[in-house]
Amino acid sequence: MQKNILYIHGFNSSPLSLKAEQTRHYLAKNYPEVGFFCPQLASTPAKAITQLEQLIEQHNYHSQWYLIGSSLGGYFASYLAEKYHYLAVLVNPAITPDELLHDYIGEQVNPYTQEVYQVTAEHMLQLKALKQSAPTIAGQQKNNYLVMVQTGDEVLNYQQAVEKYQHCRLIVQRGGDHSFINFDKCLATITDFFQLD
Repeated sequence: MQKNILYIHGFNSSPLSLKAEQTRHYLAKNYPEVGFFCPQLASTPAKAITQLEQLIEQHNYHSQWYLIGSSLGGYFASYLAEKYHYLAVLVNPAITPDELLHDYIGEQVNPYTQEVYQVTAEHMLQLKALKQSAPTIAGQQKNNYLVMVQTGDEVLNYQQAVEKYQHCRLIVQRGGDHSFINFDKCLATITDFFQLD
């Protein structure tokens, strides 16, 4: 059974982000047999989710998928984890992106790709439609998540993630920022959670 990791980048990010690159290099060195996928996501939430579902379903036969999602990618990863019953690592995940990104409505430029695109009110509705309920203490789904937050996150309130995923495995690091400082030092913990060995 082929094991694949799908890394889902955040808002206005790309496969060239530092965490994506660190994950790619770590896997190439330590788990060369594990497939690594990190697509450049479409700029609308509905298209991004369709893109990720198609990627998974294309390779689903004889494949075991594991998800890593950062920020908005963490929100997308929780949707996919529920839909397909996959293990997911959420890094400084967005919990209410439809509220957070409301301030970004209008023209955006992706700093990695230079793509110019519009964020619209319709995108907020698309995000809201992907919302998943919090894992319960009695539910099996709580075991599907490893949630990593840093209290110095200047973009998101880390406590929202701690509250929503309180029954899951949580790593709360003091300080740091939204990019998750020293993420590479957590990659061994992530691959242990996925039981890649």
